[in-house]
Parts: sequence; C-alpha cells; structure tokens
Amino acid sequence: MIRRLLAALVVVVAALSPARADDVRIGVLAFQGSERAAQDFEATIDHLRRSLPMHAFTMVPLDLDGISRAVAARTIDFVVTNPGDYVDLEQRFGVTRIATLESRDRAAPTDTIGSVVVVPNRPGRPERLADLSGLRLAVVSEQAFGGWRVIWREMDDVGFPPAKLAALTQTGFPMETVLAALREGRADAGVLRACVLEDAIAAGRAREGEFAVVAERAVPGFPCRLSSRLYPDWPFARLAGTSPDLAKVVAASLLTMPAVGGGAWTAPQDYTSVHALFRQLRIGPYDYLARTTLLGFVRAYWHWFLVAGAAIGWWIVHVARVETLVRRRTAELTREIQEREKAELDARRHREERDQFSRLGILGEMASNIAHELNQPLAAITNYAEGMTRFIDGGRLDPAFLRDGARGIIGQAERAGSIIRRIRAFVRRREASREALDVDEVVRDTLALFDGLAARRGIALRVHLAGDLPKVAADRVEIEQVLLNLLQNAVDAMIDHEGRERGITVRTSSDGTVVKVAVRDHGPGLTPEVEAHLFDTFFTTKPQGLGLGLSICRTIVESHGGRLWAADNDDGGLTMRFTLPVAEKEAT
Repeated sequence: MIRRLLAALVVVVAALSPARADDVRIGVLAFQGSERAAQDFEATIDHLRRSLPMHAFTMVPLDLDGISRAVAARTIDFVVTNPGDYVDLEQRFGVTRIATLESRDRAAPTDTIGSVVVVPNRPGRPERLADLSGLRLAVVSEQAFGGWRVIWREMDDVGFPPAKLAALTQTGFPMETVLAALREGRADAGVLRACVLEDAIAAGRAREGEFAVVAERAVPGFPCRLSSRLYPDWPFARLAGTSPDLAKVVAASLLTMPAVGGGAWTAPQDYTSVHALFRQLRIGPYDYLARTTLLGFVRAYWHWFLVAGAAIGWWIVHVARVETLVRRRTAELTREIQEREKAELDARRHREERDQFSRLGILGEMASNIAHELNQPLAAITNYAEGMTRFIDGGRLDPAFLRDGARGIIGQAERAGSIIRRIRAFVRRREASREALDVDEVVRDTLALFDGLAARRGIALRVHLAGDLPKVAADRVEIEQVLLNLLQNAVDAMIDHEGRERGITVRTSSDGTVVKVAVRDHGPGLTPEVEAHLFDTFFTTKPQGLGLGLSICRTIVESHGGRLWAADNDDGGLTMRFTLPVAEKEAT
C-alpha cells in the first residue's frame, strides 16, 4: 500500500514538472570496478529513468578519490558510496542521505557492511587479529571503509595498533586485487569487504578452501563469513547544491523500486555506529581528537569546558541571587505558616461546630428522656409544696415537718439543677481539654443521662465496670459524646426487634496499655453493605439520621490515640468497642 502511494506521488510530481529532460548525474563508488558497479546499480538507474522520464539519469563509476573530487567540483548531483565515505563527505561537503540500500534476504536488511581478513590456507596461518603482528596486510585503500577501516576498529578493540604490522600494502581497486597480492606473495594477509570472497568463489576467480578467515565471528542470518561487526549499508545521498524538489522525487521513486536480486532501497538509516567507528579511530570528522593543539584539546573535551563554564556561571548567579532567594523564601514561609494556622483554625472551628451539632442531635433524640428526668424532681417538689400547704392550712405548724419538707424541696431542686448543669456542660461550646479521667466514672455519668430513656423503651441496661482502671488522658465531654452515640444507636437497633432479648450491656476492661469500652446490643447486627460503609460520613440507616454520629465518634477516638470498631456477636446483635491509651504516668 505504501509503495503504491509513493508511486502515485512520483507520477503526480512528474506530471507537474516541466516537460524538458534534465541531465542528472549519479556518482557510484566502483570498489569492484566499473563493470561490477554497472551490474549492481543499473537496475536502480533504469527504475529512475522509467519513473522520472523528464530527467536523463546517468551513472558515473568513480573510485574514492574520484568521488571526493566530483563532489567538490559539483559535477554530479547524487552519490552512492560506502557508509564511511558518506560520513566523511557529510562532514566536508554537507551531502545528505535520502535512502539506504537494504538486502531483504538478510536477518537485518540494512546492517550488511562488514569486513573479513583472509590469509592463504596453509599450516601455521594466523588465527586471531593479534597474530597479524609483524605481517604484511593488503588493503584496497587506507580510505576504504569495508576494505580497511572496519577491521582497523576491530584491531583497536583488541589492543593491536596498525604500527605492529610489517606493512600496510594498498592494492587499489577493484577489491579482488587483494587476493592477487596474497597469491603473488606481496602480502601475508588481506582485508576484503564481506561477501567479496564468496562472490569470487562463485565466479570461479577463487578456489573453495584456497583462503582461510582470521578471527571469524558468527552473525545469525548473515550468509557470508565475517571478521567484524556489521554496519548500515550504502546510502543514496544528494549534494548540498542539488535541487530539493529533485531530491524529493528521486527519494520517492527509490522507495517504490521493487527488489532486484534481494536488494532494494529503504528510508535513510541511522549511521551512529559509523560515527562511533570514526570517533574511536580519531579519523575523518573526528581527526581533531588525535591532535594535541589547544583547539583540538578544547574540541576533545568541550563538554568538560562547558560544564566548568556553566558551574562558574551558576556560582556567580547563585551568589548574586542567594540573599534575594532567602528573603523571598522567608516571606513565603511566613505567609505559608499564617495560611496554615488560619486553615488549622478554620478546621478546628468546623470540627467544633460539627461536634456541637452532633451533641445537639443526641440531645434531640433524648429530649423525652431529659424531660422525664426533669419531671421527676419537679413533681417531687410539687408534692412537697402541696403537702406543706395542706399541713399549714390544717392549722398544724410542726417545725420539724416543715423543715423536712423544705429540705426535700431543696434536694429535688439540686437534683434538677444537676441535670441541667450536666446537659449544659454537654452542649456548650468549649475548647477541648484533656485531663486524667477514670473511664468507669465517665460511663456512670453518661448512663445517668441515658438510663431513663432506656427504661421507658423497656431496654435493660447491664453495666460491668472493671473498677480500679488506669487513668486515661481524654476530654470528658467528647468521651461522653461517643458513649451516648453508641448507646443511642444500640437502642435504635432494637426498636423493631420486640421478640428478641432487649438489653444493652456496657463493659469496661484494661490490659495495662489501653482501656477498652464495649457496648453490646441485641439488634439485627451488620449486613455486608452496612459494614462496608459503617463509619462513612453521611451514611445512615435511620430515616431521619444525618450519618455523622459514628464518623464523629471514630474521629474523636482516633484523635485520642485509640481505635473504634464494630463486630457481630455469635449469638446475634452487635458490639461496638473503642480503646483509649493509658496516660503516660499510669503506663510507667
């Protein structure tokens, strides 16, 4: 599909181009001679001629020096060369690759350039690259990529510099002249581009087994023998002065070219590995690394100079800014502290208001109980007063009787006042205050507010106080609020369960580190849904409930360092438990 689209694009661009034919010259590196270059690339030239008939494409076979001169003189428009020569031309003349050759019959189609070191196949031949020390090595050219530089890098990796060779003999193109140098005894070993040896054997120009490979390595999927790693294949590049429009249509045409003999063109590949070779050998674009001049030293270690300059600049800026930053940060911290204090004050006020609403809600639910509690002393006062009035109206003025009646009125009034004071203490706005408390005493005071309601509902209160409990550091009113919530919930849970045992059991205990309070009812217990949301804010099962009670209770208990939880009883009903840590003095 992509190739068809590209082909269509080529046709459209060609149709929009001028009708006259323009001469387009393509320089090709002929490392195996002009005839082999024509054989390898004539299919590409023919494809360009067919797909772009408005241009007259001509192939110009050249050697390495010829390509450099042609690019410098701009006598060609495009160049097809090995990746090493391309990197050098890219740095010197600004050529740009527009496509990369690929071999579709290989495991890695674009990584096909490598080298092989060959020697005459006879006893005592070299096995490793280091064994070449003191021998004459034949190469097609010192500028050849697959014919020398690839192996040079492999020698450098094993610590074998070219200086240890007896001689580096340059045979010139074509590359098979290296084999001739070995046969004639002008060299002891030679470097070939990968697959040249196999091509020579297939063409009958070399005998099978005539040559052996030095430092052979296996590369899965690669059909030829190797002594090196592989690099990207040849690029098709445009010169800096070549028309961008022409380069575009040529690139599009190349990408639509069908494979010929397993070879085709693909998108430009990454030549980072080639740059790494040049950098390691300090040649081509990186030859400055081998020079010890001041400029070369700076270029070699420019990143360290950059870091040092940046550090010095940073220090100057830092010294200039540090005082300003400190003042700014101090102002920000002051503002943040003020905002935090305000937020904490608002949160505390909201929490106090929520607790206040919760306490008022509890008293609202207990309103009838409070009225009953107050009615008892008021009724007693009325009875005392009426009895004393009848006694006086009857003409009997017994001081002892009247004194007893007055004392009864006083006692009942104090009882009513105590109820009012307890209620006022419970509901008034106040700051939370921690004090050493006896939990048993707090339970008794809370039940004094609650037992009337339980009695009228026909619910028995069973209280089991441990006695001699260690003191806890807590706010009395908040703990009373928790107890009243739990007691009220227990009563509500048993309203619709008349047939079951109706009773609430309150129990206290301690293990020396915490004081535990348990409130047990005989209601329906918890369903899985209710248990999952029991302590969620605004979750309630009561028709008129707000869903704040248990959420507030847990907040209060946890703020005291304790824990509140619920558990179903084996024989039915629910037990709510909470713990409070023992005060530090008590714990020690």
